Amino acid sequence: MKSLIEFGYENLGISAPVKAGQFSVRGNLLDLWLERYKIPVRLDLIGEKIEGIYLFNPLTQDKVKNLQRVYIFAFRSTPVLAPKWAKKQLGETERLFLSEVEEGDYVVHIDHGIARFLGIEFKELEKGSGKTYLILEYAKGDKLYVPIDQIERVTKYIGAISRKPTLNYLGTGAWELTKQKVKESVVLAAADLLHLYARREIAKRTPYSRDSAWQRELEDSFEFQETADQIKAVAEIKKDLESSRPMDRLLIGDVGFGKTEVAIRAAFQAAADGRQVAILVPTTILAEQHYHLFRDRLKSFPVKVEILSRFVDERLQKVVVDGLKNGSVDIVIGTHRLLSKDIEFKNLGLAIVDEEHRFGVEAKEKFKKMRQDIDILSLSATPIPRTLQMALAKIRQVSPLTTPPDNRQPIRTSIGEFDEEKVGQAINDEIKRGGQVYYVYNHIPKIINKAYKIQNLVPKAKVAFAHGRMGDAELEKTMNEFYEGKTDVLVCTTIIGSGLDMPNVNTIIIEDSQNFGLADLYQLRGRVGRSEREAYAFLFYPKNFRPEGTSLERLTAMADADELGAGFKIAKKDLEIRGAGNLLGTAQHGNIALVGFELYIQLLSQAVEQLS
Repeated sequence: MKSLIEFGYENLGISAPVKAGQFSVRGNLLDLWLERYKIPVRLDLIGEKIEGIYLFNPLTQDKVKNLQRVYIFAFRSTPVLAPKWAKKQLGETERLFLSEVEEGDYVVHIDHGIARFLGIEFKELEKGSGKTYLILEYAKGDKLYVPIDQIERVTKYIGAISRKPTLNYLGTGAWELTKQKVKESVVLAAADLLHLYARREIAKRTPYSRDSAWQRELEDSFEFQETADQIKAVAEIKKDLESSRPMDRLLIGDVGFGKTEVAIRAAFQAAADGRQVAILVPTTILAEQHYHLFRDRLKSFPVKVEILSRFVDERLQKVVVDGLKNGSVDIVIGTHRLLSKDIEFKNLGLAIVDEEHRFGVEAKEKFKKMRQDIDILSLSATPIPRTLQMALAKIRQVSPLTTPPDNRQPIRTSIGEFDEEKVGQAINDEIKRGGQVYYVYNHIPKIINKAYKIQNLVPKAKVAFAHGRMGDAELEKTMNEFYEGKTDVLVCTTIIGSGLDMPNVNTIIIEDSQNFGLADLYQLRGRVGRSEREAYAFLFYPKNFRPEGTSLERLTAMADADELGAGFKIAKKDLEIRGAGNLLGTAQHGNIALVGFELYIQLLSQAVEQLS
């Protein structure tokens, strides 16, 4: 135990580890979550002798896989259990690889193809020197020993869909033929991609004006301290707008990391320059929240902000639509209603698409059809695979917000079987400290009964429910009362999963969490923890349900990714679980399956650079 603590691992006593870097000891069992494994390792000890080593499911405690050996690396630095000369060999690249790849995973060697990773081995070459190798297994059991200093030639295999790949044969030349075939196909894919974006690259428009006194006044009125990433993103967007080429920028920021403020500044720059702004959001509730926030931030300036959603009655909708046509409305915030045929703008300059992963490509294409030289700013906390692929391929401009606001704390995440006692305790604890609770229950026909059960469980709490099929007036009233603190617990569907900012809500309980996708779970969890208070997320699955396969991977990924700014990590994990999907339709599925996602992206990036 002393060595583990010196290596940077956290001793939890008898509590089970919930993420990498933690260990616990209960009797003769040592549970240890290593950085490079998706689930923890259990060592069965008798005295100082190890009777067994195996991976186990942290949720059910079931054994998953026996191990012959386990490599323990320092959690805060990089030494291995080997002589001093070997310890010096592991740097940042090696640590990153070993944190993502575990024994038995499929990997791709750029020169030899798809293999199974068997682990690492230290070989003493001569007295006083030695070398560490990755061991890769190919077809027919052939092994390749890759020196650790060539680790950049090996990447984790992620296919087009979540399916086991075929191992390559060593020394046959088949891999080179496969790679050449994919290269030729990738050149065509790159040409298609570049053709899609070429029209926007050659399109020209009048550059936006540089910062005005009003712009500086708006920025000075921000009540919080901007993060370094926010300042950089704002500068990048200004540079885009002040050029003659239309902008198509993706702003990736973790939940609560300040994307909306960056969008407000971009929208104001456009409006101050006489151009209209359309802000597309996925839900009526988020539209309402943005509407009030934009109006509040811009109240000192002659900018007219309006909203279009089903919460707005038809008479007022007509007034807004007319205002867009005659140019009297500067900024409009709306749902899919903005894409209706009757919507016309006098001078649309900027489209902002919030929660981009919730919309198809068609939504943005409709804006482009309205005006070819339109500027587009997309916001996303969890990029969908297509977006992430394009970002990695350097085809789109990307501004990441990875710095958390001051005093923001990670969300403490608990996963386990549904337990009414725990539910009641969690709700009572939050109410005692003056906070509120989201209870996510995604079954509309039974949601009223669930609200009654919660009311009976916690009699002192004021409980309400909300879902997307409620009448507009009733839903708006329910949400406003919760926002104003008149109710303590909101039993709701995933309707609250889109960007809502309620700093007083710091506990979220998600029932039947095994049914949600990883990106959805991450978005839902991001509804809490938006203040300086410590927040809690409880992800429950039904009793007698045994998470396995992708369900287990999703839930353990959520427990593991509890640090601030884990959006990119979640997006990458989502790729691994669901497969990399396709880049330009089903034609690319086969190519990604043949060489793996990482190598495919490398080849695509090279092709784009050669053709552009």
